[in-house]
Amino acid sequence: MEGIIPVWKPRGMTSHDCVFKLRKILKTKKVGHSGTLDPDVDGVLPICVGKGTKVIEYIQDSNKVYMGEVTLGFSTETEDASGEIVEITPIKKEFNMAEIDQAMSEFLGEITQIPPMYSAVKVNGRRLYEYARNGEEVERPERKAMIYSYLRTSTPEYNPNKQQQSWRFIVDCGKGTYVRTLAVDTGKKLNVAAHMSDLTRTKSGGFSKDECFTIEEIALLMDLERQEEFLYPIERAVESFEKLELTDEMYQVVKNGSVLPVDFFGKNEVNEPIALFYQEKIVSIYDVHPSRKGMLKPTKVLRND
Repeated sequence: MEGIIPVWKPRGMTSHDCVFKLRKILKTKKVGHSGTLDPDVDGVLPICVGKGTKVIEYIQDSNKVYMGEVTLGFSTETEDASGEIVEITPIKKEFNMAEIDQAMSEFLGEITQIPPMYSAVKVNGRRLYEYARNGEEVERPERKAMIYSYLRTSTPEYNPNKQQQSWRFIVDCGKGTYVRTLAVDTGKKLNVAAHMSDLTRTKSGGFSKDECFTIEEIALLMDLERQEEFLYPIERAVESFEKLELTDEMYQVVKNGSVLPVDFFGKNEVNEPIALFYQEKIVSIYDVHPSRKGMLKPTKVLRND
């Protein structure tokens, strides 16, 4: 069995929980997820099976779309609604839509983020959440992230009793973006404490919510021997790549993982990875050789049989 399963991860489960359950349902150990979703977050989680695990990195590198909610008035240690409150700034006068939209617009393009203490980023060989759970402070490295769009999708709601203000948003972002931190930093632009009070991932790895299956649906389809309904081909992971169909002769050379000149593929130059196909199946990914000018080398061999 090989391919990609777009799973709809429910709240209350970790990404690893989904992998664990699918290993039992699919009766195979070669199962891996394409990027952690926090237990409090639901949404699209592409899971790779068999040879599909070789394309996990390409799914991880793809942009992702989230729908969520920012709440102003207090921040938490985890930057979401599940953490202990660490700062309160009562919103005595609500922000208007123009002020909020202006603050959000300032995050478009490449931004710098400091990962949350409750995250899996490693510092000196340990996860940040391990330091946090032990009450230890550690300097967190800055990271770059790309925000393609960040838009308010609801009218801001002001609660005069709690002195808090919330609104819904949608964000299209690149690999490694912490949406929790984006919510907190949006509050900082407005000079108030904030946190991410809700989040759902609606797109990842080129898969949308409409294409997803629940764990229960996958189990049922497996019982009915209809796994082709939830198992997508691994070729879906390289849809954004430049593609080249190999001839019989070219395949005999490429399948051995040879380092080859650019003109072997009928090109004058190559600046981005190329997905090589044979008989409409992905064979390997070739990219520029790091030290030999005019040469290409395989960065990933997916099929050679």
